[in-house]
Amino acid sequence: SHPIHIPEIMLSRFIRRTGAVIQRRTFASGITRLHAEHPNMCQTVVHESTGVVYLAGQVPDDYSLDAKGQTKEVLSKIDTLLEEVGSDKSKLLSAQVWVKTMDDFGAVNEIWQGWVDPENKPCRAAVEANMAHPDILVEVMVTASK
Repeated sequence: SHPIHIPEIMLSRFIRRTGAVIQRRTFASGITRLHAEHPNMCQTVVHESTGVVYLAGQVPDDYSLDAKGQTKEVLSKIDTLLEEVGSDKSKLLSAQVWVKTMDDFGAVNEIWQGWVDPENKPCRAAVEANMAHPDILVEVMVTASK
C-alpha cells in the first residue's frame, strides 16, 4: 500500500499564513510525522491508512499567563496542528488534560467548554500532575480523525 500524503495545497496555505517551517517525513508504513525536530518526539503523527491523528502534549509558549490564558494558547496550538493535517476539533476522538493544581480545574474547563465542539465532544480525562516546568499550568494531548 502507498502512504497518503498531506495535500501540498494544505501545507502551502498553512506555511504562507504562518511562516512555519515544517519537517515532514512519510514512511512506507503510511505513517507521517510532522515537526520532528525535537530529539525525543514529534508534534504530530498521522496513521494514514486509518486516518488517525495523534498530537503530542501541547503546553503554552508563555508561561507567565494564568490558567485561562495558558489553556487558550494550548488549544490554539492544537487547532493549528490539526489544521495542518486536514482535521479540526470537531473530529477529536480523545483528550488528556493535565493541570498543575486542581485549583485551576474550573478555569481550564471554562476555556475548554468555550472551545470544544459541543456536538462532537471527545472522550476526556483530566488529572492533576507535576509539569515539566514549574510555571506550566496546563498541558493537553489529543487524538483525532482526519
